[in-house]
Parts: sequence; structure tokens; C-alpha cells
Amino acid sequence: MPRRKPPSPAATLFAEPEALKPLAERMRPRTLDEIVGQQRLLGPDTPLRRAIETGHVHSMVLWGPPGCGKTTLALLLAKYADARFRAISAVLTGLADVREALAEATTDFGQGIRTVLFVDEVHRFNKVQQDAFLPHIEKGVIVFVGATTENPSFELNSALLSRCRVHVMDAVPPEAIVAALKRALGDSERGLGGRGIEIDEAGLALMARAADGDVRRALTFLEIAAEIATDGRIEEATLTQVLADRTRRFDKGGEQFYDQISALHKSVRSSDPDAALYWMTRMLDGGVDPLYLARRMARMAVEDIGLADPRAWRMALDAWDTYDRLGSPEGELGLAELAIYLAVAPKSNAAYKAFNQVKDVIRDTGTLDVPMHLRNAPTKLMKGLGYGKDYQYDHNVEGGVALDQQCLPDALADSQFYEPTERGLEGQFREKLEALRAARRSRLK
Repeated sequence: MPRRKPPSPAATLFAEPEALKPLAERMRPRTLDEIVGQQRLLGPDTPLRRAIETGHVHSMVLWGPPGCGKTTLALLLAKYADARFRAISAVLTGLADVREALAEATTDFGQGIRTVLFVDEVHRFNKVQQDAFLPHIEKGVIVFVGATTENPSFELNSALLSRCRVHVMDAVPPEAIVAALKRALGDSERGLGGRGIEIDEAGLALMARAADGDVRRALTFLEIAAEIATDGRIEEATLTQVLADRTRRFDKGGEQFYDQISALHKSVRSSDPDAALYWMTRMLDGGVDPLYLARRMARMAVEDIGLADPRAWRMALDAWDTYDRLGSPEGELGLAELAIYLAVAPKSNAAYKAFNQVKDVIRDTGTLDVPMHLRNAPTKLMKGLGYGKDYQYDHNVEGGVALDQQCLPDALADSQFYEPTERGLEGQFREKLEALRAARRSRLK
């Protein structure tokens, strides 16, 4: 007698006692049409949607922020493909648990049962754990679905990525979150319908914005507000209480972190003080170490402002010292003023480019001798060998510069590395340097 297929994932998932589940879990979408905010990926006639609806699912990595629907999409993949759904979390499981799940999937595969293996937080698995999935993906034993909030390019090994499609899921926009909240308010089977809960459009919009792209978070806000609302009416005072001390999306060591510090640096470089102040404050709001920001902005002063305004370098060190003395929140104002100053200051990377060019030249030319006239001659022997001979002491020369004295090694004579810009103080440097170089050329002919 042939074995019966297991019940569909939806049947097992939604057979659990609904009253014991949080609102966000009860309102988990049961169809692709109920997923909000992912039109680019799952809208009508998109390739992924067609594949899912026809049961032609493939192994994939879902990359997106919390609450955008990664787990839900994995569940629906199994439902549409009439496959068994198994889920493991890289936070809670080890290699032994992975092997157990794969062994169960292998048994099911031998009985003609497909398995969608959902791995939450897959980026937390190490290379050995990730490699354990490879042969099972290749043989079709599992449809692998990994979920991650981190950039797969950095966190997943290339062998796993080569066997999966990466699908980017977006943070859910406020208007789509409002639609999900309204669905929960009107659903009498799974949601809050029939309980007489009232909230105006402005309240829903505020709740959606506070959720910061996370549908699950918005539904949690709604559930808490409904519990404490007076006579079922969610007023402004209730929302203030529920939404207090909310945090924005930020990962101190992940994609959000590096994207935002990149945005800060590039805003300073583009002379946009408003954007620079915004990104710096976003990072403070997300919990970044203010001393890290001070260190990075000191680098910006040296690299991007350079000698166009040397005061920026001093101001960066002063802001760093100010925060070190005052701490938060008082010292943060010094960092804010620094971000603004760096953005409006004239920019030059001429010294930065010259420094890198010289490093390349040294690498290519090796250990060139110091010209004899520039060498130190502390002993009689060294003087006898010609060390320091014909050196011209610039202060004793008319004009204060020995124009016919070569200071570079012979092999690099006439080389020019530093090319100042015309911006800020470097404009004066440029004018003086051009005159000096022209005078030297005429004297050395």
C-alpha cells in the first residue's frame, strides 16, 4: 500500500490553536496575494511568482530586512509545491541538527516526498555547516531556502551561492504596512475583526512608519495597542505609549552599518552637509560607538579635505577629544558640528594621491641611494668620502630656496608627485609651487 503524503504545510501550520498565537503569526499570509510590499518580486506575472504557482520551485536565498516576509514566502513555496516544510534556525542549531534534518529529507525523498528546507539566519552557519547542504541540493533531495538579513556575498560561501538563486526582498513601505494592519482589523477569523477596535488613518500611518519596514513589528504594535485601548478606541495617547523608545533598523556589524558609514563618507566628499548630518545621526540613533564616528571623520579630514583646509584635521581631533571628555549626549554635538564642517570645507585628495603614488614608485624602484650632498657627515671618514659635499643651506641662499639643489635620487630627478588643487588653501600652495618648479627648471638647465 503506497504511503500517504504528509498534510500540506498550511494544514499543519494553521491547525495549531489560533488563540494562543500572536496576531502577527495569526495573520501570516496564506497566499501570495496576501504578501504585502513585494510587488517587484512577487507581483503578477513576475518570474518567481510564475515558478511558485506552477510548482517549479528552486533553491534560493532570500535576502531582506526583518519582517519583510522571508519565512512566509518559504512556507508558501512548500504549500504551492505540495512539499513537506522543515525549518531550522542557524542561531539555535548545530551541524548535528543539520544532518538530522537532511537525513529525514533523504528518507522522504526516497518515498517520493519533496522537502522545502528553510534555514533561518543562514549567514550564522560556518563554512562546514553550509557545505553540508551542497550534495542534497545537487541531488534534488531538498529545495533549500536560506533567509538572511546580511549580504550573501560576504556571509555565504561561493559553493552554496552557486547552487541557489538570490532573491532580494525589500523593506515593506508604510502604505503596504497600513494595508496589512487594515486586513488584521477587518479579519474576524484570525485578526481583530468583531472586537470593535477603532483607529483613524493618521494612527495607522504613524504605526506603519514606526514599524520601519517590518510588518510583524507593526502587527505587534497593533495587538498591544488593542489590548490597552480604552473602549476599543486607539487614541493618540495609546499610540504614544506603545510606540515609545522604538528603534530603527541597524546592525552594528553588518550591511546596514557599512552602507551607512559609506553614505556618511560620500556625503562629506560631495559637500552635502545635510546628508552628512543625517547619516551621522542615523548611526548614532542605531547605537554605533560615537568614538568610531570620530575616528572615521578624522580620516575624512585627512583623505578628502587634506591641505585644502588643514583646520579640518585639527577640528576632527578636537571633536574627538570633546566627545571623549563629555560623552553622550553632550559630546555628540561636537561630532555633528564636525560633520557639517567637513562637508562644507574645500576638498582635495592631492596629498592622498601623491602619497599613494610615491608608495608605488618606491615599490617599483627599490632602494635608491640618497644623493651625496644630502647625506649626513658626522665623521671625518664620511666627509672624506664626499658625504654632504656641496650641500647648500637654504637659509643662507637668496630667497631662502636653493633652486639648483636636487633632493630626489638621480633616477627620479624632475619627478612631480604632489599636484595641489585650486581649492581652498591649496590654491595658494599651487601658485607658489608652480613658481618654484619653474624657477628650478630654469636653473637646472
